[in-house]
Amino acid sequence: MKPLIYFAGVKAATAIVSISVDSDEARDMGSIISPAAPRPSESGFFDGQLLIAMPGMLDDRFARSVIYICAHSEEGAMGIIVNRPAERVDFPQLLVQLNVIGPDEAIRLPAEASSVLVLNGGPVDTSRGFVLHSNDYSIDNSTLSIGGGVSLTATIDILRAIARGSGPGRALLALGYAGWAAGQLEAEMGHNGWLNCPADPSLIFDSALDSKYERAFRKAGIDLRQLSSDAGNA
Repeated sequence: MKPLIYFAGVKAATAIVSISVDSDEARDMGSIISPAAPRPSESGFFDGQLLIAMPGMLDDRFARSVIYICAHSEEGAMGIIVNRPAERVDFPQLLVQLNVIGPDEAIRLPAEASSVLVLNGGPVDTSRGFVLHSNDYSIDNSTLSIGGGVSLTATIDILRAIARGSGPGRALLALGYAGWAAGQLEAEMGHNGWLNCPADPSLIFDSALDSKYERAFRKAGIDLRQLSSDAGNA
């Protein structure tokens, strides 16, 4: 049986942030820790940065998550969780199930294709597939160049390119995404639910998922062990 996963041709991820999130679903992302002040980009938004869930995160769906923000504007934001594996699926298997390759081709995939991570990108629209990748690959009207060497493509053509060995140098496939309505992410930042820091492609794309949370804090200049200790004593 084919998985209920689809890739839709879109001009950019910014088309997705217009999806409204019911304000009644706004989460209490409060933390008993006060992080450093948010550091938005020059545009005043957080696109191209990492969000790191604070130890006091109250939403189990995002506990210990590291999220790469793909798009952020006055209309809302969307991002991909980069440290959570999808359950019971790997990339070669997915290519076969989506008819990108035949079953006999799975064992002949280029090494870089076989090692592509399949992640749980977030709780919204989990049947939609997104590929975060290095910016050495692009499809006209389908690839969003986010910055810092990272791009996003949401068409099945990129899967075919990866299977042929002509895709991007680094890539991960995410099923679903994290989404925020207008002003929601800013409110959660104000409630100390998240810490943000500049993105690091080496952290985004590497396969050591279990250590990404701690490494993201180190990149932000914070010792997570001390932070967790302070939380326990608050």
